[in-house]
Parts: sequence; C-alpha cells; structure tokens
Amino acid sequence: MSLARKSTATVEQYKSNEISTVSQGKLIVMLYDGAIRFLNIALENNTPRKYDVVNNHILKAGEIITELMLALNLEQGGEVANNLLGIYVYIKKRLLEANMKKDSEILQEIIKYMEDLKSAWEEIEKRKIECRSYTIPR
Repeated sequence: MSLARKSTATVEQYKSNEISTVSQGKLIVMLYDGAIRFLNIALENNTPRKYDVVNNHILKAGEIITELMLALNLEQGGEVANNLLGIYVYIKKRLLEANMKKDSEILQEIIKYMEDLKSAWEEIEKRKIECRSYTIPR
C-alpha cells in the first residue's frame, strides 16, 4: 500500500472514530455545520453558469435536514421535538423554493435559521458539560 493510501486510510479511520465516540448533541452540531457549509457554497455559486453547483449543494443540505428530521424522537421529545419538526418542514419547503427560484435571499434566511439552531445545540452541549463537571460537596 502506498504512503498516500495509508495516509488517507488513517484519516478516514480517525474520522470514523471521532464520529462514533462523539455525543448525540455534538453529532447534531456537526450536521448543522455541514448543512450551513453546503448552503454557503450554493449561495456563493448562485449564478446562471453554476446552477448545477447550487442545485447539488441545496440537495445535500436538504438530505441533512431529512436526517435531522429522522433523528427526532417525537414521543420522548414532546413539544420541543414537534417544534423542531415544524421548523425542519418549513426549511425543507424553503429549500425547494430557493432551488426552484435560485433565490439568494431565501438561502440567506435558511442559513440564519440553521446558524441559530446550531448555536442553541452548542449551548445545550456546553451546559451538559458544565453540569457533568460540577460536583456536589459532601
């Protein structure tokens, strides 16, 4: 095996290990990061000559939103999970509209929603870590 292939295999193994050992909240943040990255690429390339790039990246962001929807536990999550589902459905509709119209304003709106949701999940993860590090004195 060549050095380049070994290096690539090592990187892939590292990524796989990182994903398998990370918390569910961190995985959700990673999904938001991916969707935001794809939407920014679509936004940056939103010109007639690059509509194929825009389409592909909007579709990738949509797949991530679908994964976020599938990850919801509507029974245990109660009102929060149902509210998130409503937000995700709205975002999926807006993605479809943005893709059909190649509308940069809609893409910016969706990116803002995704950034806000990502920030909320980051705060949840931060508080979970703070709670774990706090010990009750005896």
